[in-house]
Amino acid sequence: MTGAAQALRLTDVHKRFGATEALRGLTLEVPRGSLFGLVGPNGAGKTTAFSIACGFLQADAGEVSILDGPGFDAARLKGRVGALPQDALLGRETTCVAHLTYFGQLQGLAGRAARREAERRLDQVGLGERRRAKVKTLSHGMLRRVAVAQALLGTPELVLLDEPTSGLDPRHAHELREIFRGARRQGHTVVISSHNLPELEAMCDHVALVDRGRVVAAGSVDVVTGRGEEIEIELGAGPTPVEALTVGLPNDQVTWDADRRLLRITFRPGPDRQAEDVIGSALRALLDGGARVSGVRRGTTLEKKFLEMT
Repeated sequence: MTGAAQALRLTDVHKRFGATEALRGLTLEVPRGSLFGLVGPNGAGKTTAFSIACGFLQADAGEVSILDGPGFDAARLKGRVGALPQDALLGRETTCVAHLTYFGQLQGLAGRAARREAERRLDQVGLGERRRAKVKTLSHGMLRRVAVAQALLGTPELVLLDEPTSGLDPRHAHELREIFRGARRQGHTVVISSHNLPELEAMCDHVALVDRGRVVAAGSVDVVTGRGEEIEIELGAGPTPVEALTVGLPNDQVTWDADRRLLRITFRPGPDRQAEDVIGSALRALLDGGARVSGVRRGTTLEKKFLEMT
């Protein structure tokens, strides 16, 4: 990813808590305008990396660059960065709209503008009717949505969200995913840490896999999952014309897993040869040979890649 404009860059960052080394030379680059997924097992260092990016923690060593400036500078970044910590706490005795209005003012919005923005964001996360409800009366899912609304207040260039859909029902999780996609289309950079790998795979365009305080794989989702250079084809019972497929794709690597009845084709993409072209050639050869195709997939899943790398 080096060379592209970066909204966030952590270079060889270290952080220790007593005897525990949370980050061990973590290097991470988040392109501007991306919807970026941060994946890793519990204890991998994701929340620590988020906390350093947000200015909640100081790195012991390494370099941090946020929106073209060194480190977290509250004055320089006021209104430009929004964040949802993993365990965000909200003022229990205040109303939802009052809580968000206050944080909108902290982001640099004037009184009336802050109130309008608070109401707009509550409507956006489906809580417009609860704007005057006290925070302490909200369910866990509602609290999570208020916290997401808080992170999106104003027009932040960079939004950092730690487990934003945790505890939400499928409908509200879907609605938030659409909000995040919309933010990216408007030019914002959104970074999401989550254990929901299918959700990140479907939503994000870039991803980094973190394990034991280091990034072990990073890039576009297509690159990390191999979508642009690998195809899996599952065959049903019947003929297995693997030899015909090999003849039809002489420059590609074809492997056959008889137990899983799974063909894997690894190819080198080019300007005139993309995954769709390889799929077309492969299916023609297989169907001409009498194969019964039950499934086609580009690359592997993010979950499988995660299990392989961590």
